Amino acid sequence: MISKTFVKETKELLREGRVRIAVVIVLLLTGVAVWISARHYQNVNEQYEVAKTTERAVWDNQGEKNPHSAAHYGTYAFKPKYPLSLVDQGVDKFAGTSIFLEAHNRNEAQFSAAADQTALARFGDLTPDFILLFIIPLLIILLGYNSFTKEREMGTLTLLKSQGISNWKWLLGKWMALFLPVLVITTVLFLVAGLLLGNLSDFGVFSWSSLLMMYLVYLGYYIIFINIVLLISSKMKKSGISLVVSLCIWIIACLAAPKAASNIAENKHPYPTRQEFAANVLKDKKQGLDGHNPWSKETKLLEEEVLREYGVDSLHQLPFNFDGYRMQKSEEHEAEVYVKHYNYLKDQYAQQAKVYRGLAAISPYLPTRFLSMAIANTDYATHWDFADAAEEYRVATQKFLNDNFAVNSEYGNWSYQADADFWKGLPVFEYDPPELKTTLESNASNLMVMGGWLLGSFGLLLFTTKNF
Repeated sequence: MISKTFVKETKELLREGRVRIAVVIVLLLTGVAVWISARHYQNVNEQYEVAKTTERAVWDNQGEKNPHSAAHYGTYAFKPKYPLSLVDQGVDKFAGTSIFLEAHNRNEAQFSAAADQTALARFGDLTPDFILLFIIPLLIILLGYNSFTKEREMGTLTLLKSQGISNWKWLLGKWMALFLPVLVITTVLFLVAGLLLGNLSDFGVFSWSSLLMMYLVYLGYYIIFINIVLLISSKMKKSGISLVVSLCIWIIACLAAPKAASNIAENKHPYPTRQEFAANVLKDKKQGLDGHNPWSKETKLLEEEVLREYGVDSLHQLPFNFDGYRMQKSEEHEAEVYVKHYNYLKDQYAQQAKVYRGLAAISPYLPTRFLSMAIANTDYATHWDFADAAEEYRVATQKFLNDNFAVNSEYGNWSYQADADFWKGLPVFEYDPPELKTTLESNASNLMVMGGWLLGSFGLLLFTTKNF
């Protein structure tokens, strides 16, 4: 019965012109989306390599210069483009690609792709993740909305019942016939993406295991939609009603629920405005040591502490330049201020993520989207991790410069200049994203929600289709 139902349903799908046209259109859109993303991925990474090499050359060839002048001159940390961003671009085009590293300030990532786009960009880009998240669920609806209603409308349901049909075998045959074209399209897309990434220059560490995990996540997403569409079709009496209800579910799950979840999360746990954040940081900075103010109360207290520690009466008697020492202590204080305020931002993000997970029960789109971005290293968590790594590098750079100034010059000698070769001693900034295991562990709740959707949709489908 299973094989016969599968063969029958498959032949009917192949005979229907709307199905053939829809599948061809989806495949064409998928091919174009993958090609565009591959070109974009390669172009961005070429720019990344040029920018990284050029900026490092500028830093290494500063010539003789005062280290603190070099600290204000600054450098850049560039965020690499990861291989699986070809499949899911996530928040990359909104989050910025580089961070300017300078003394006393922690800067935000800048030069986001979204900032350079026109107003037409609000309608969305043709990317593989758009096809995967929105178009293929629509295709599932088109293929399966009348799976059971057509049996009622054609009068074949009564005939099948009279022959003592096994409901679960009949259901399984229809399920397999609906799953097959979705499986083929998804497999082709991920295979093409994998082959393209395997043949492109190795700008990032491409992992077939990560691609496989993302593939399984999307298959689970489609299985949930298949179960929902078949469930609706089994309960509706007319194909038209089944189509409308299925489309309503798609709109709620893929469009309304994500937007509602975003608004609810932002209202419950809002971020401070940029002006508020800057004002709070400045307030805390003023309550500590200012490296550029040698007459402040905090500076005088530091002087007394250092003189007492080294057992001398004058800053000129110290075995190092107190100006450089004071600059470094100021950097450490300011770094603590930034850690405090950025941790608050990350706490707000974590609270918003909890809201998203809590609302994931109303839409399988949410956990799928978060898992996809996390595996592709294009989510906010990875961006935060990159920003933190850049900040650690900035703090280490300031220590590298201030220590040289303190050790190799005398107190009050601001004319000191480091050798031209000194700058090459600063290690190159490198950032490695979290490994797949770490990513999955941090997204365990999303995996559990996906598992709940799979088990719940299967259970509900089997339970409600016991009797037609």
